Amino acid sequence: MGTLPEELAPHVERIVARPRIYADANVPAGLVAHMRTRLRWDVLFVVEEDDLRRASDARHYQLAQQLRRTLVTMDRDYLDDRRFPPADSGGVLVVQAPDERQLSALLDRIDRALFHPDDCDAPIAQPLVGRKLQVNTDWGRE
Repeated sequence: MGTLPEELAPHVERIVARPRIYADANVPAGLVAHMRTRLRWDVLFVVEEDDLRRASDARHYQLAQQLRRTLVTMDRDYLDDRRFPPADSGGVLVVQAPDERQLSALLDRIDRALFHPDDCDAPIAQPLVGRKLQVNTDWGRE
């Protein structure tokens, strides 16, 4: 028997047909609001959780995987494969843009390309399991 989050995660995935995100403390609150309202992602924002607010990067990485959520961050430390092995993750998305407006536009493109691909009827909750993706404002432009 695993932990409560490990036991419940498969059931939640069947009930919630939305991308499941773990946003760390480096993500601006306005961007989290954009994910929730415009993109309709299921976002756990660590700043809203007293127990997680000051947790270490390693703890966030572990929890995102246990909760079967894609870790969204602006912290490039997560790109270190020795500290954060990709195989041990629910997926990591490191986003970079000069301002919140451009970050929102970038997430819109990510949503269309990764979470709502054209050939899929339902959104993909965790498209990056076991992988990391670093994106900036040029990513996904045609």
